[in-house]
Amino acid sequence: MRVEIVAVGTELLLGQIPDTNSQWLGEHLAANGIASHFHQHVGDNHDRIVLAFRTALARSDAVIVCGGLGPTQDDITRAAIAEVMNVPLIRDEAIVEAIRKMFGSRGREMPENNLLQADVPKGASIIPQTRGTAPGLICPVGQKVVFAVPGVPYEMTDMFERAILPELLRRERLAGNESVILSRVLRTWGASESGLAEAIGDELSSLDDNSRLTIAFLASGIEGIKVRITARGDSAEHAKELIAEEEVKIRSIINAKLGEIIFGVDDETMEHAIATRLLDKGLTLGVAESVTGGLIASRLVNVIGASKWFRGGVVSYASEVKFDVLGVPVGPVVSPEAAEAMAIGAAKLLGSDVGLSVTGVAGPEEQDGHPAGTVFVGIAIGDNVSHVALRLPGDRPRIRAYSAISALDALRKALDELSK
Repeated sequence: MRVEIVAVGTELLLGQIPDTNSQWLGEHLAANGIASHFHQHVGDNHDRIVLAFRTALARSDAVIVCGGLGPTQDDITRAAIAEVMNVPLIRDEAIVEAIRKMFGSRGREMPENNLLQADVPKGASIIPQTRGTAPGLICPVGQKVVFAVPGVPYEMTDMFERAILPELLRRERLAGNESVILSRVLRTWGASESGLAEAIGDELSSLDDNSRLTIAFLASGIEGIKVRITARGDSAEHAKELIAEEEVKIRSIINAKLGEIIFGVDDETMEHAIATRLLDKGLTLGVAESVTGGLIASRLVNVIGASKWFRGGVVSYASEVKFDVLGVPVGPVVSPEAAEAMAIGAAKLLGSDVGLSVTGVAGPEEQDGHPAGTVFVGIAIGDNVSHVALRLPGDRPRIRAYSAISALDALRKALDELSK
């Protein structure tokens, strides 16, 4: 079965909001062995929406439409589906009453515009709404089907899991297709996409004729390069086994050719990698930031339970703060010596086992004789004090963001050295 996703909304075309719905749906369709070959974006225009739906139905067995089910004049998904089905819209009084009760439970009166959300193409069935006002739709078009769900992500995901996925799996079983597609993502920092592709080129070539395994590269900006391993198995367990075997090969190749640049799997961020290592070793961390201005601390506290291992941070942006608060010797503040002194000062001031610091030049002007992109990371673990020198590309925001993850990556490697 082939499923196409159509995201409706002019705001998507204008780049005002990201299309996280299509990303989520693609991932969850694949995880259940359902192919999604095409994604479309279309603005709030009736004729173009109709064209998008007809195009999708011409090349796919099922279409999932996100958005355009709201109560305003630009919410025209229902009318477009009705035209594709060649049927009228019929107002469902049971939906009207359900929406009215929802407003009443909040002490509000239902606006007349919400009546639009009770219009259903003749012959369609609804997906009852449990988190908002607009119900979803299941619309048969010959032997094919169009599912329409609200664009609000938490409403969309609920309807997908509750109604759409079970129906798609039922159709897959009827068609005799029960394979399962699973993926695992290896997250890396410190290599280019082309460098990774070259390193595992021979392995990629060996998979050319393999219908069960594929490898793809996902450039993710300040989060590095992701290597996605995807397997199609006869069952979930079979797919997991295929992925596990391939992951061992990929890790071995990358480690041998590029070093230990893999820092996490799937949703594990760099800060999660740091948290895991500090907890395993029973260590606490304090940071001192200059060029990053608090970005490192902000990332660290994204980890649930960070207070168990993260003592805090000092944003020592002004040189005087480095001298007076962290005890950095008076002199150039963009230097290996300043970075090491900042790390020592952070650990001492915050009472942590480990001190991490970063100082550098975000640009555009140079500082202390260093061009923009020059960054020094200091690491103090007990009596072991070291630094890492970096030359980072990009404009001021990118240099700051790259500095934060690069500093955490340097700490990750230093903590790993403790175990050797």
